Amino acid sequence: MQYNNSTAISLISHIHSLTADFLTEKLSAKGLPDLASSHGFILFQLSNTDKMAMSEIAKRINRDKSTTTVLIKKLKKLNLVEEEDAKNDKRVKYIKLSEKGKEYTESTQTLSEELLKKCFTGFSEDDKNKLTELLNKIANNFS
Repeated sequence: MQYNNSTAISLISHIHSLTADFLTEKLSAKGLPDLASSHGFILFQLSNTDKMAMSEIAKRINRDKSTTTVLIKKLKKLNLVEEEDAKNDKRVKYIKLSEKGKEYTESTQTLSEELLKKCFTGFSEDDKNKLTELLNKIANNFS
């Protein structure tokens, strides 16, 4: 199907589905659990820091706190993350990667590189930069 300006959002959704299918297939082949993209995004965010408050995770993944709590519970059940109370405020929960979570994110880093390589086949650096610029414009329109 050829997309145009009036179906551009459908194209973005279609690409999202294709990339999710790609990653699901690759995760399965490596024997890794198939997680929703929101789970993956949480693990990615945690891989860039020592620990993060639940409220900060919710903000970064653009989900409400109750949805984030459900997502974190699944990651805890899979032993990919650990929870700890803040020292000065027991209401605050910090989430961090477990050792298994660190191994998982290392494995998925390779898959992310494969995905980017596939996505950008035939693209020049200028093409990549322009696409990223345009997608950022779309995202900023919703901010």
